[in-house]
Amino acid sequence: MAAFVAHTTVDCTHAYQLSRWWQEVLGYVEDPQDPNLPEHPECLIFSPDTGHRLLFVEVPDAKAAKNRVHLDLRPQSGPRDDELVRLLALGAVQVDDRRRPDGTGWVVLADPEGNEFCILRSEAEVAAGPSH
Repeated sequence: MAAFVAHTTVDCTHAYQLSRWWQEVLGYVEDPQDPNLPEHPECLIFSPDTGHRLLFVEVPDAKAAKNRVHLDLRPQSGPRDDELVRLLALGAVQVDDRRRPDGTGWVVLADPEGNEFCILRSEAEVAAGPSH
């Protein structure tokens, strides 16, 4: 017997606002039969392609340290650096730059509530190998 991941939960201060932000980042949707509302303390969004679900839950305590679990994102199309520009324009904050001179590596970002995530190279960039 084995378990499966029902959803990934993100503790936050404002579930509705953060769920809306992540919808824009990931292209996720909410359940039209159970839409998220600004007063909801829990908001669920999911991928229309894979079904992966993110649940945002309001908690009273503030984020105090680095995440021990985080999301690694890849651009669906286009290069990592273009996606980085888009994410920063949406309000992400750059926490660390782990890009290497050969074009490999990633960038660590934080969402509007400080939850870290990474942006990796696209699958096409990985398949092309390091740039020289």
